[in-house]
Amino acid sequence: MNVIWVALITVSMLAAFATGGAEAVTRAMFDGAKAAVELSLFLLGIVSLWLGITRIIEDSGLIHHLSAAFRPVITRLFKEIPTDHPAVTSITLNLLANFLGLGNAATPLGIKAMQDLQTLNEDKQSLSFEMMLFIVLNTASIQLLPFTVVGILAEFGSSNPSAIVFPTFCATTISALTALAVLFLFRRLGK
Repeated sequence: MNVIWVALITVSMLAAFATGGAEAVTRAMFDGAKAAVELSLFLLGIVSLWLGITRIIEDSGLIHHLSAAFRPVITRLFKEIPTDHPAVTSITLNLLANFLGLGNAATPLGIKAMQDLQTLNEDKQSLSFEMMLFIVLNTASIQLLPFTVVGILAEFGSSNPSAIVFPTFCATTISALTALAVLFLFRRLGK
């Protein structure tokens, strides 16, 4: 893959010099670098905000109420996890962050959930079914309110940044249901 990228960049530079567009390419590179830094800082702000909210939710004890509300759904999906295990809380927080479209902020929560699930795993060298199920749900990440994407669209001047909400919810729900169906199908075929 690196060879392809180097080839594309080299051909682009040679074409720019051959056609007299070297100045435009240089300007585009610096504009792209500036936009990348601005976007990174914007996303860092969103991640920091969500991690701060997560810490407040944990410290205030609200996480126990959220876990209790989601516990029936989580324990129904993840049948091998004891109802009082910390993995239920970690999974709840991760799925909630994904549900709110805060994918980048969901990453540390997903890592914590996998660590908690690993404590229940008897074979430490392979994934348990609950771990696979969590990976599928985390990757599909059903999003009701894609805050990050709406924020990026608003930042770049979209006239209607929230127009993406319903299509995003539909697409992520369909992908999650499809992924779950495939996972359960493979589990059944594997038996």
